[in-house]
Amino acid sequence: MAARQRNTTDAVETCITKGIHKDTIRAVDRNMPDAVALYELADLFKLFGDSTRLGILWALSESEMCVCDLCALLQMKQPAVSHQLKNLKQSRVVKARRDGKIVYYSLDDEHIRKLLNLGMEHTQES
Repeated sequence: MAARQRNTTDAVETCITKGIHKDTIRAVDRNMPDAVALYELADLFKLFGDSTRLGILWALSESEMCVCDLCALLQMKQPAVSHQLKNLKQSRVVKARRDGKIVYYSLDDEHIRKLLNLGMEHTQES
């Protein structure tokens, strides 16, 4: 492993030897997703970067809900909740089911619940 030195001007670690570990690079490169996959992953994580969307997702991780129920729970106006649900649905994070005149929303799959739980677990570590 290359020697590392703390840069006192901006507190960023840099390699002194500027040596490249070709075996490490090859091993990591074999498992590295392509640029499109990383872009899509970044878009997914952007959805989790808003507390309103997280509140909606957390609620839907507990139960299927209609817009009116979400508005009451989150104390938000219907247009704001509907806008966020539209974004979440377009990104395939949330799905909708119609029952007569009522549309119920739920998480698209178990992966979203796992991401929420892992994120919460990480934030609550001491």
